[in-house]
Amino acid sequence: MTAAPYCLLLLSLSLAVWSVPIDRNAASHDAQPPQAEKAEESVDTGLYYDRYLREVIEVLETDPHFREKLQTANTEDIKNGRLSKELDLVGHHVRTRLDELKRQEVSRLRMLLKAKLDSTNTHSLQMDHITLLKQFEHLDPHNQNTFEAKDLELLIATATKDLENYDAERHEEFKRYEMLKEHERRQYLKGLDQEKREKEEQRLRELEEKHRQHPKVNAPGSVAQLQEVWEETDGLDPKEFNPKTFFKLHDTNEDGVLDEQELEALFTKELEKVYDPRNEEDDMMEMEEERLRMREHVMKNVDLNHDRLVSLEEFLKSTEKKEFTSPKEWQTLDETKPVYSETELQQFEAELLEKEAELSRKAASLRQEQELLNERSKALEAQKKEYQQAVMEMSQRQKNQQVVQVVPPAGTNGELQFHPDTKKPEDPNHHVPQVVDADAQNVPPAEPPQNLPLHTL
Repeated sequence: MTAAPYCLLLLSLSLAVWSVPIDRNAASHDAQPPQAEKAEESVDTGLYYDRYLREVIEVLETDPHFREKLQTANTEDIKNGRLSKELDLVGHHVRTRLDELKRQEVSRLRMLLKAKLDSTNTHSLQMDHITLLKQFEHLDPHNQNTFEAKDLELLIATATKDLENYDAERHEEFKRYEMLKEHERRQYLKGLDQEKREKEEQRLRELEEKHRQHPKVNAPGSVAQLQEVWEETDGLDPKEFNPKTFFKLHDTNEDGVLDEQELEALFTKELEKVYDPRNEEDDMMEMEEERLRMREHVMKNVDLNHDRLVSLEEFLKSTEKKEFTSPKEWQTLDETKPVYSETELQQFEAELLEKEAELSRKAASLRQEQELLNERSKALEAQKKEYQQAVMEMSQRQKNQQVVQVVPPAGTNGELQFHPDTKKPEDPNHHVPQVVDADAQNVPPAEPPQNLPLHTL
């Protein structure tokens, strides 16, 4: 590798699961090859520490001394950790930024651990965070504040190991996907009566046959396959095909190498011959597995130093091989399926049954808990109503007592009897004639005077 950043990019190889076609405007034959647009964003490697990995790389690339060492380093220097010793010579601002990145990563991992422990109800205040952080191999758990040479060495070793296993994990995931699809197909057919099952089986066979009826697929990395991209994607004359120009044209970020994402983008035209998202018979998950198989085929024949990157020198050497002009016929997935054996399918179905049984037990337990909660809720609701009734009765008694105290007492004949202290005070300036009760004093009423003299004028 000639470009400095991509010696270290061994750590963050572009393992794009979803790749898109390269879109370029057609250029005239006498014009210079069009300049590919630089990728604005790097593709996620799929590692759980991908962001930390990329940020460390970006910071290290800002140091001139470290960048110079990268230019002369080879893959072995990176893998065996010799490059990590150069960390002691980088600038102070770089070390400060790396320290900050590590503290952020440790904090993130602690939050992940706490969430995991809380979800499993095994959280304990006595747990040692250093012991827990040892679960993560890409940093030194004993030093949580500063980024040292050991951290870079661990990061390189862990990323290299994880990325080497990444393709195998993708293949295994696809195998499980295919087995699940077949399991669901069999279960669906089993639930139909004989007549409907025969019709459905016939329909599925027709779809499979329709999927197989596709144009011939060129072997990935062959001259026929590359010329097709040169003509149909790049808009250039196939008679003027030039491997060196083709390489520079598809080195979209101009780093001097073809990474895995750039290689996978070259296979889009071949994949479109077999897969169409509008067709019921075409499975897009199978298309991505086909893309991965094509990329692995090219890497196996072209990547001589096994750094998962294709340099210009490696690419030109591959064009001199016999396989470049006379490759073996490429077999697509529909010609190599199934990707699993019947024994593997039976084991997979047994695992599914066990998981379904476990889920059923958990569902039954949850239903019991729900019933208990419902019963407790009803008991609480009844108790609440009793308390409300008691409060209402107590409030009514208090109101009745207040009414009894306000009503004045009645007399012997049922008349209301007022207390003297309830009389209003008299106005001293207002004269009120007194009425004397004659019966009360046993005095006979006065008779009118008699024999009064007549009044004369």
